[in-house]
Amino acid sequence: MYPIELKGKVALITGGTRGIGLGSALALGQAGVRCVLTYRWGSADESELLAKFDAIGAPRPMLVAADVANDEDVSALMDAIAAEHAGVDIFISNVAFAARTPSLSDYKKRSFYKSLDYSTWPLVSHVQAIFERFERYPGHVLAISSDGADRSYPAYDFVAASKSVLEVFARYMGSHLGEYGTKVNVLRFGMVATESFEAMFGESFWEFLRGEGIEREDLLSPEECGQAVLAMCSGLFDAMQSQVLTLDRGMAFEDNLMRRYERWKSAQG
Repeated sequence: MYPIELKGKVALITGGTRGIGLGSALALGQAGVRCVLTYRWGSADESELLAKFDAIGAPRPMLVAADVANDEDVSALMDAIAAEHAGVDIFISNVAFAARTPSLSDYKKRSFYKSLDYSTWPLVSHVQAIFERFERYPGHVLAISSDGADRSYPAYDFVAASKSVLEVFARYMGSHLGEYGTKVNVLRFGMVATESFEAMFGESFWEFLRGEGIEREDLLSPEECGQAVLAMCSGLFDAMQSQVLTLDRGMAFEDNLMRRYERWKSAQG
């Protein structure tokens, strides 16, 4: 890999103790970045988490229990960062939370607004809070999105809608913050084989997918997502602004009726 050295930089990652957030923190940490990771109360095993950073020689992260949708928590988070650092150089907005919507009757306005509170607005509120506290914006801001706005996933309606708004905000924020030297972009990930994915679907589902011609390796890993985040924050892509990049191993392009027909035809001998 192209050597990336970001020693001295500080990154704030919401939802940074699991999945894509943790993968991003480990990749940035390995490049010398000091990470501040937020998490929900009781959702992080501190000793196990710190051991992962120790194992790769990365700086130990600061862990802060904080609700991204709570203004008081965000303010307290800024206090905690200011006690140890002079600012935030990288901000990764990673938290996603929304009510499941299996049918139209499950659409509730209050639930949708709550989805926006957690999955969309933290991108704006945290960048604003960083500027208010440190009088400068991060050099790199990344919104973590998904391909749910373009593909149909069961009960994913509110997440997809929230991510769509997130992407629009990110693009306009790039326009507003460009004069400050801040790069704002979106990484839109396809299916990621996280622990929660494994726990939800189990081994029998993987056996079914193999029959459909899909292997575990066809899905993204949190580590790969983290490498993409590192690349976007490395300075190597600073000509990029207000862009939405899809990373899905080409599955959205390949997974179609004709490809399934080819697999079926091959199975017929």
